[in-house]
Amino acid sequence: MSAKTILVTGGLGFIGSNFIHYILAKYPHYKIVNMDSKTYASDPDNLRALEMNPRYTFYQIDIRDAGAVRKVFHHEQITDVIHFAAESHVDNSIKNPGVFAETNVIGTLNLLEAARGLWQIGPYEPKEPFKKSRFHHISTDEVYGTLGDNGFFTEETPYAPNSPYSASKAGSDLLVRSFYHTYGLNVVTTNCSNNYGPMQHDEKLIPTIIRKALANEEIPIYGNGQNVRDWLYVGDHCVAIDKVFHTGNEGETYLIGGNNEKTNIEIAGHICEYLDEHLPKGESYKNQIRFVKDRHGHDFRYAIDATKLQEEFQFFPAETFESGLEKTIEWYIEKYKGADVLWKMG
Repeated sequence: MSAKTILVTGGLGFIGSNFIHYILAKYPHYKIVNMDSKTYASDPDNLRALEMNPRYTFYQIDIRDAGAVRKVFHHEQITDVIHFAAESHVDNSIKNPGVFAETNVIGTLNLLEAARGLWQIGPYEPKEPFKKSRFHHISTDEVYGTLGDNGFFTEETPYAPNSPYSASKAGSDLLVRSFYHTYGLNVVTTNCSNNYGPMQHDEKLIPTIIRKALANEEIPIYGNGQNVRDWLYVGDHCVAIDKVFHTGNEGETYLIGGNNEKTNIEIAGHICEYLDEHLPKGESYKNQIRFVKDRHGHDFRYAIDATKLQEEFQFFPAETFESGLEKTIEWYIEKYKGADVLWKMG
């Protein structure tokens, strides 16, 4: 396999940082260029161990800055892109939708234009060194809207986003598609279900439940807790991205799911039961659960039919929900050890 210089955007975030660790370990001839603007959701500690690695380079750049993006492409002679960078917290998109449009839509456009400028002579005319260059766009199942009690999202499901976040991701997906059909850019898109695992930002559901439980604070659950999500362990997601990036068909979309549908209240229950067993206190952690006012436009259910991915790549998640959740909880216990958030340890 030939050497590559891969631009990973948003590499200080949750999925991006996990993926950089994964790909550098698996492919010793690859160089990774990480472009991250260091927003509140970025964590330099996620990749601190790589700072002296000669195959890893970091640029603090906002993808909304088209000129800076273009300079990195030319300076590093980027051969491929795996685009994670995005504003992704739905609650924040409700409060400030403009930032989501700028980052997720315009930022993606800037990356596509920089790739096209470096890789192509003109539409459908790749330059010789970049004939196999690929732009892999990472997206979400939220672009498809919401499901009822039955059914699954597939690659053929019409887009029906219901939040500013999912609408901005839908816009970015469509731009990526357009660059394939208009310019012949070698693109693939993957839309994944909810990820969980080590290094996720504290604001997300599973880290919030763990953090609040350990701090002996109220554990907030939206509405009646019956909203359903399909959960995918981040390590399995990295393997699926690897397969699609290297061997997926040009212009195609692939859905990546964990086949783990759980209600939010089930998630809270699983976490509390684990903590009851491993860090017991005077009463069950479940007594800290409180139902709070539901989010506006809260989608009821997401679920993915990953048949296409399974048939083309024989990909099946290696982690069960239970094994992945155990690893995740233990990682956060270790993270919070000695901090004020732990009511018992320290």
